[in-house]
This record gives sequence, structure tokens and C-alpha cells, in this order.
Amino acid sequence: QVQLVESGGGLVQPGGSLRLSCAASGFTFSSYAMSWYRQAPGKERELVATIASANGSTNYADSVKGRFTILRDNAKNTVYLQLNSLKPEDSAVYFCNAVHFYGEYATVHWGQGTQVTVSS
Repeated sequence: QVQLVESGGGLVQPGGSLRLSCAASGFTFSSYAMSWYRQAPGKERELVATIASANGSTNYADSVKGRFTILRDNAKNTVYLQLNSLKPEDSAVYFCNAVHFYGEYATVHWGQGTQVTVSS
């Protein structure tokens, strides 16, 4: 059974830090590109960061560049998102995503999400 289980969310003051974790099981983690998305109330889900399966290359949304870092540990089947210098506008539910492309097809898995609230 495929599972993506996020953890590490919570309430933090502006300027603070959090580390989100996403533990994967039920699929070949190392073959999947892993991403973090977020969705704030009344807004569309947006891509925050991605880390490739093959070479570990990363991409970030402009709004989080220099503040967030995505990492993966293939030995632990876990992807992390380090959130630094948090702002109130970073408040959202953060979702873990796994994608594997094969030809013109893709397999996609989602986690249930973890709430991040940035407030004083």
C-alpha cells in the first residue's frame, strides 16, 4: 500500500523555522521525483519545491528561494523541507508529492498534508 505521511507542521512565529518530513512506503522511493506543494485557504495548490530522483537537482518557487531547502534521504525513504525565515504568507497546508514518469505516463502519489501556521 502506497503511503506518504507528512509531519513536522505547527505554529511558529514570523522569522522562525520548521522542518517538514514526508515518509514514503509502498513504492520505489528512489525512482520518484519528490515535491512539496502548499495550499492556503481560498487559494490554489502551488508547487513549492522539487527534488529529482536521478541527480538530486532541485527547483524552488520564487517566493521561497533562499529560505526553503528540499532534501531527500533515499536510504530512509524520506523527503524533507526545511523552512527558514518564515512569513505569515507561508501559512498553508503543505503536501508531499511523488511522481514517476515512464514514457508519456506518470504515476502520482499524494500525502494528506501538514498544517503550517506562521503567526505572532
